Amino acid sequence: MLAVQGAVSEHAAMLAQLGHPTVLVKKPEHLANLAGLIIPGGESTAIARLAAPFGLLPAVRKGIEQGTLSVLGTCAGLILLARDVVDPGALAGFDTIGGLDVSVARNAYGNQLNSFEAHIDLPTAHNSSTRPLVAFIRAPRITSVGEAVEVIARHNGEPVAVQAPGIIGATFHPEITGDLWLHSLFVSSLPAS
Repeated sequence: MLAVQGAVSEHAAMLAQLGHPTVLVKKPEHLANLAGLIIPGGESTAIARLAAPFGLLPAVRKGIEQGTLSVLGTCAGLILLARDVVDPGALAGFDTIGGLDVSVARNAYGNQLNSFEAHIDLPTAHNSSTRPLVAFIRAPRITSVGEAVEVIARHNGEPVAVQAPGIIGATFHPEITGDLWLHSLFVSSLPAS
């Protein structure tokens, strides 16, 4: 769990429900021997600024590029994983991770007062009989998706979760509602230890 800012304890609780321990990652050396990393929702600029002195985000990028680290990024985590941020604003001058061939617009659903919970639609390939309930809090919007990226969830027809080899990104906060669908998908994609 990238543990510099954001919903760290909430994601850790969800992993515990799935029977998986959490390692708190605050420095590059904490990535050693990890197969997966969750980058929680929070504030993308705060995460980038707090991680910068340690070179943490470039270390995550290196793990993804080498195929040794799978990553799940929610909300702010998705912003940091995106190939392109339409409105980078306060991220300018800071490292991000990249690697996920999507463009995103930060805070595209509005400010804190515009936050909402909604059921999302999964493609039939994921064969779920339920529609996960998730929270959108100052959420980014996925504005374009590259050819090698699969849309794995939609809300009102728009992509809200995507997957590429080694990376899952979501615009929402599953940890707020406690829906385990996304975490289960991530854990099942990790190599057996």
